[in-house]
Amino acid sequence: MFPCCGLVIVCSKKPVPLKGISVDVQVKGFVADVSATLKYKNVEENAVEALFVFPMDDDSAVYSFEATVEGKKIIADIQEREQARKTYDEAISKGQQGFLLEEDKSSGDIFSCTVGNLLPGQEAEVTLCFVRELPVEADGAVRFVLPAVLNPRYTPKDEELSITTTHPQVPIGQIPYTLSLNAHFQSAYGISKIESNCNITPLEYTDTDKTAAKVSLAQGHKFERDVELLVYYNEVNKPSATVESALPDAKAGSVMAEQVVMLNFYPSFPAMQEQSNCGEFIFLMDRSGSMECAMNSKPNSPQRIQSAKETLVLLLKSLPLGCYFNIYGFGSHFESFFPETMEYTQKSMEEAVKKVTEMEADFGGTEILQPLKKIYKTGVRSEHPRQLFVFTDGEVGNTKQVIAEVQKNSQHHRCFTFGIGEGASTALIKGMAKAANGTYEFVTGEDRMQSKVLKALKHALQPSVKDIALKWSLPAGVESVLLSKTPSAIFQGQKSIIYAQLKGTVDEHSKGEVSLEYKFKDDIFRNVLPLSFHVGKTERPTIHRLAAKALISELENGTDSDSEEVKKRILETSIQSGVISSLTSYVAVNKETKQPVQGPPVHRDIPAPGLMMMRSMPFSLPGRPMAMACAMPKRAACAQVKSGGGDMPQTVKCVHKRKSKKNSSHEETYSSGPESTDMSTTEIPALFRLISLQNADGSWSLSPELAAVLSLSEDTLKQGKPQQSTDDSLWVTVLAVIWLHAMSFDQKDEWELLEGKAVSWIKSKAGSSLSELVKAGNKLLNSSVDLKVFGL
Repeated sequence: MFPCCGLVIVCSKKPVPLKGISVDVQVKGFVADVSATLKYKNVEENAVEALFVFPMDDDSAVYSFEATVEGKKIIADIQEREQARKTYDEAISKGQQGFLLEEDKSSGDIFSCTVGNLLPGQEAEVTLCFVRELPVEADGAVRFVLPAVLNPRYTPKDEELSITTTHPQVPIGQIPYTLSLNAHFQSAYGISKIESNCNITPLEYTDTDKTAAKVSLAQGHKFERDVELLVYYNEVNKPSATVESALPDAKAGSVMAEQVVMLNFYPSFPAMQEQSNCGEFIFLMDRSGSMECAMNSKPNSPQRIQSAKETLVLLLKSLPLGCYFNIYGFGSHFESFFPETMEYTQKSMEEAVKKVTEMEADFGGTEILQPLKKIYKTGVRSEHPRQLFVFTDGEVGNTKQVIAEVQKNSQHHRCFTFGIGEGASTALIKGMAKAANGTYEFVTGEDRMQSKVLKALKHALQPSVKDIALKWSLPAGVESVLLSKTPSAIFQGQKSIIYAQLKGTVDEHSKGEVSLEYKFKDDIFRNVLPLSFHVGKTERPTIHRLAAKALISELENGTDSDSEEVKKRILETSIQSGVISSLTSYVAVNKETKQPVQGPPVHRDIPAPGLMMMRSMPFSLPGRPMAMACAMPKRAACAQVKSGGGDMPQTVKCVHKRKSKKNSSHEETYSSGPESTDMSTTEIPALFRLISLQNADGSWSLSPELAAVLSLSEDTLKQGKPQQSTDDSLWVTVLAVIWLHAMSFDQKDEWELLEGKAVSWIKSKAGSSLSELVKAGNKLLNSSVDLKVFGL
């Protein structure tokens, strides 16, 4: 337990004008259309201006914003960002009511909603609408997440402070406003079940064939975590092409004025049995102070750093002999295990595993840009394609700079990213992976990081898919214009979504097709989708909005995003489609305010829930105010003190300073939310103990530790050999593989790669005795593992 080094009282006693949030979710297949209404009431004696900062998934396309005051609806206009701010400021200065919705300059997954000149006793509602694609999890679940947790983003020295570091936060579960959510699901293939990390009402089917269903958040829901809904369809991974008709009143030449098609491909190719020994694997591990926080808000949840360490060991054991690797830890500074990437051998693996077990979350703040630049400055190894794995809780303030750096070097590597814990930046995690043709995963709730990371390693070891091309067969007079890129990397079972505009007039009875073609090893594969142009009038142009968002994201993250020509196209696309961008904002003005406000309104920041709170130490940012935030107590050392008045709890903050190997100009301090678990006193799972004992070539050695995992003595292991002349390592490696299948089969996705190494090693050593060894092993371990596991 670390001592409390300082106490800071941090929360305002002022009443909060936001009283509740109600959310309606409409999910059709793999797309969600969401309407969120924020309900305000000013209970103070003066007019107020309320600022609410909240997270949103980076892929969300916000397309509508409106306000309702005293029964009057005010529809917002989308304007160029600076013009929208000017419109809002002028309205406030005139005593009128103003409403402003904008994306944060630092990151596309943070939004702010400002309600200005709310009169004493007055109520108002603001509603924002957005659409987004939904990912498919490894188990086939379609995943919808409503982000609730907004952790402060660490701001490197000399950078403009992120709004998240200055905006007030309170412990999860103590938010002074409510959340209600109703979700409706539709799938032509049927809905089997819906699960959630929150308490929800029982699944209710709304039609007889079970293709439509609904659930709601249970009464009394608290802001304890992001709201996650997992819906299981009877069929997933089914390729599809959806054509949406043009909007008749859209401006000619705009995205909305032509038909748009959304293509869902699920490329597939034969599974390869052999494992490549090529590759340069660089693991970039977040060691900032916030990584000591818990994975989730439940009691006894493991620390983020501990889960990451276990995952790193598993990765090291799963690498193929002959590849190269290195591990970087980063925080306010960074360090690498080796001066350069090392060949993967028994010696280098053992040294790396030892260093991993000694890692702590003791590197201060979260600065990822400098280690990235260092990695990119080192030359790549010929015949060993570079694969970068990034592990972080995503609390980075200079997100756009980081993504730009990855984009600049994308031709020389692939980047696989993992957002750890709730509140991780979707803009950072998704942006880095997309920029360098990799994949991304978010590890939240009770997810196991190991299975998600090993899935990515399998992708990284997969032979590359080449000559990827999109080919069209369209009616005469129709041409396609891509609004998003054709994928430059394809992974087994990974969904690829492409948007395109179809220009020209087409008869509704016409047919067409589009195919995704690619070469895998020496074979050419084609995924063909038929196109039907028999589409009705578009009531809600969901596909157009998603396509506009995809185009805007492509332009914003491109290498020439700062050019005037690209900025002009972003601005035009955003205004024509109504989809917000980094260059636009929504603004509404109530010009019929009954009683114009005299003088500036009182400013009120509405707190957001956070799993951990951090701040920059006052000495690290000369001339800047210390960023204050509410924090949860860490263990029993800190007590929470209730304030004497007001709706908000007043919290005592415990500041923990960790010793770092270097004196950093920035330190990240925090409290971990739920009571952290001291993993050093937690029993290590048998699977992890077994994996830790494996050698780099895939074998195991006879040892007391291995015998303990198998629940046998060393003597019993030796006596159980069918032939006493058999090598001890060969015998116990057979036993280890049998144990994996018999005792830990439900975690096969985590040990599949290292088992492959083990079986290859066994087959190279055993010869004709393998069948006898397996039978004897089954007898000794009282199991019945099939001989086919060993290729027999």
